[in-house]
Amino acid sequence: MPGSIPPDPATAARNEPPVALRRLLPERGELTADELVGELRPWELATPERPHVAVNMVQTCDGRATVQGRTAPISSLADRQLFHALRTRVDAVMIGAETLRVERYGRIVPDAARREQRRRSGLRPDPLAIVVSGSLKLSADLPLLQDPASRVVIVTASEHSLDGVRADVEYLRSAPIDLSAVFAQLRSAHGVRAILGEGGPHLNASLLARGLIDELFVTTVGVLAGATGALSIMDGAPLQAPVALSPRWLLEHEGELFARYAVGSVAADAPSPA
Repeated sequence: MPGSIPPDPATAARNEPPVALRRLLPERGELTADELVGELRPWELATPERPHVAVNMVQTCDGRATVQGRTAPISSLADRQLFHALRTRVDAVMIGAETLRVERYGRIVPDAARREQRRRSGLRPDPLAIVVSGSLKLSADLPLLQDPASRVVIVTASEHSLDGVRADVEYLRSAPIDLSAVFAQLRSAHGVRAILGEGGPHLNASLLARGLIDELFVTTVGVLAGATGALSIMDGAPLQAPVALSPRWLLEHEGELFARYAVGSVAADAPSPA
């Protein structure tokens, strides 16, 4: 499922006052989500070979990425504000097909003020939406695919195309899907320098196993999901050894922790994403 919240066309945080997050690392202080991410310039970290890739997820204290199949029960205002602020700092947002179906993504940046934030940073008003769907079992009536303002690249192993979409849709075809090659093509042909991944867990696992995640943003909420939860944020990643994380920041708000990590190197054999 997505990084933190179901991205409804009307952002829930739009009319809410900015939440002050209490920064614990690297130095103490209070910042809003926009102030916090304002220091990020991930496009400067891209290599000529591929974009810089960060993944943003939410989890319970027992490591579950969803409750009863959705992220909404474990989201909060602070999490929503950080979720939307991170989208103002990247060229593209990447999601798996199941996340698109379950959360029914619409326009990636629905708020005009946030699109203006992107313009001021030298980015296009709307980020490219990258959807990974091996089988292309997607309904054309999904809000993202019906939004004329959205640019969408669908990564798929299928030779078919979707009928009836209103978004600007292109296809990157690879059978089986080779995410390393896909990222190289996004970098060279589409000028994508920075990607924000929002899940779901199976796509995250494929990215991690191939060493394609550079940073992890993770919100940990003070609840235990138990049997109502499903999947971890990197569910089933076929790693040969644990991957080290180096903390870059840690913040707190009303018992929730907001962490940013640099992701270490990975050695693994991995299947292609579904």
